[in-house]
Amino acid sequence: MAQRKVIIIGAAGRDFHNFNTFFRNNSAYKVVAFTATQIPDIANRKYPAELAGSLYPEGIPIYAQDDLRRLIKEFDVDECVFAYSDVPYSVVMSLGAQVNAAGADFSLLGHKNTMLKSTKPVIAVGAVRTGCGKSQTSRRVAEVLMAHGLKVIAVRHPMPYGDLVAQKVQRFATIEDLKKHHCTIEEMEEYEPHIARGNVIYAGVDYEAILRAIENDPKGCDIILWDGGNNDFPFYKPDLMITVVDPLRPGHELAYYPGETTLRIADVVVINKIDSADFDSILTVRNNIERVNPKATVIDAASTIKVDNTEVIKGKKVLVIEDGPTLTHGEMKMGAGIVAARRFGAAEIIDPRPYAVGRLAETYQIYPNIGKLLPAMGYGEQQMKDLAATIEKTPCDSVIIATPIDLGRVIQINKPNTRVQYNLQEIGQPNMENVLEQFIKKIKKQ
Repeated sequence: MAQRKVIIIGAAGRDFHNFNTFFRNNSAYKVVAFTATQIPDIANRKYPAELAGSLYPEGIPIYAQDDLRRLIKEFDVDECVFAYSDVPYSVVMSLGAQVNAAGADFSLLGHKNTMLKSTKPVIAVGAVRTGCGKSQTSRRVAEVLMAHGLKVIAVRHPMPYGDLVAQKVQRFATIEDLKKHHCTIEEMEEYEPHIARGNVIYAGVDYEAILRAIENDPKGCDIILWDGGNNDFPFYKPDLMITVVDPLRPGHELAYYPGETTLRIADVVVINKIDSADFDSILTVRNNIERVNPKATVIDAASTIKVDNTEVIKGKKVLVIEDGPTLTHGEMKMGAGIVAARRFGAAEIIDPRPYAVGRLAETYQIYPNIGKLLPAMGYGEQQMKDLAATIEKTPCDSVIIATPIDLGRVIQINKPNTRVQYNLQEIGQPNMENVLEQFIKKIKKQ
């Protein structure tokens, strides 16, 4: 039979993993191209030969998703595989219609063909949308496991925006490792909290090579903690799957791909932000969980905030900076920074959009519904410079930094500022301690 010609539609993450696990050594298919979206400056590169394997000695070109229909015709493509996350169903199927109209098949790979099996127990944390509180849930899981004397190694969903060969397997054990690997703000936001708690964290491009490195880590490993990205399902087969849902966006848990998948495969569902959501929204989410996954254990939780210096907020005109992807494709309108501004008496929240420069101005054009918040975009050096310049130009008294890292450590902020940190706090029973104690007993019997 002739090889099926394939394009993988991605965003520098799930797409590379799907290729590595299903297509790389599969001679029945020929991947002629990747397309890329969501992340700036990841098109017009190559998936390198060093990672692509012996069937692809010249590597595989990466194009912008806008070129998809042209590429289907040009390469006489048989099949397009959709492989990125946190996308509304209407967009997924519109893209499917475009692919079908161009003559190709449209497909999605499931976990049977893409999950890798570990020799270590795996706990996976996912979410139905970007910004649900997945990272704080992962931190809480690690905290409980470590309190039981277990060695936890975290592994993060990929964010390979630089040299893909150099990023094949990345290990972060110290803050200095972030600089060594030339991490972006987005990467630091996910890696640094784990490092600060004493956990080693891995990331990269080739997740089978990463898995084997974790299993043989010099510090030892009792449990692998998959800290998933966006709303993707895990790359590793979990022994316990925890999914976080967000009642500030009720109904989204059944309307986005692959968020509904993470909900349906969950053993435990965390309803986060109960302290900020209204009763009807919480009820909607609770009913949707019951409808699609009635066997899941449900944990109620609040996303509690801690402000370093409330005097920087009280009575001041403030600029609020929130996590970038949460505001862009996550579509959040309110995060911990807004909660802090309201709770501690800010006089006014200043709109940064008229003062945005360079790549930040482009971000507001691409995502016009962000509102009066500044996304901490830092996918590259220029974006970081533009972020600093936008902060400087915005006429505010002070800055609220509601990002998982100390932004002042990586860019210069010449205005009074304070950090807002947020953590998961379970409400009532069951809680994370209950769930994880049962899991620990189970794996010790094996």
